[in-house]
Amino acid sequence: MSPVTIASPDSAIAAPIARALTEARRRFPSAPVDKIELQLKGDQPTVTIYTGKPTGGEDRKLTFDARNGAMIADESSVDKPFLYRLHSGEAFGDGGLVVAMFWGLALLVLTITGLIIYFMMRRSNLTGIRRIFW
Repeated sequence: MSPVTIASPDSAIAAPIARALTEARRRFPSAPVDKIELQLKGDQPTVTIYTGKPTGGEDRKLTFDARNGAMIADESSVDKPFLYRLHSGEAFGDGGLVVAMFWGLALLVLTITGLIIYFMMRRSNLTGIRRIFW
């Protein structure tokens, strides 16, 4: 496979992807595609296809040789670490994302109302450090 440049024809990029998709379609005919990565540099150029589940979420990471479309690896795939997904609410599906959104909004509201209460309680006649901490 010759090096791909900006001046290369579109088929230099489209052909490896098409070969990989053909092989992926043969093995997993109805899997939804989440993401495709193309790595053309190095000794073994690859096309990586991340498939998802029909109901959402990550499923498989399929790696193909960009030169001939042969499958190199078939791995389980989780796009993000569990701790990140737990923190953002993704670990609990769409309901978890909604709860995380409201939790973040509640944190913002508590911060703003706390500052308002602080400035309303502060006495203006104090000086020095006592002005900040009463």
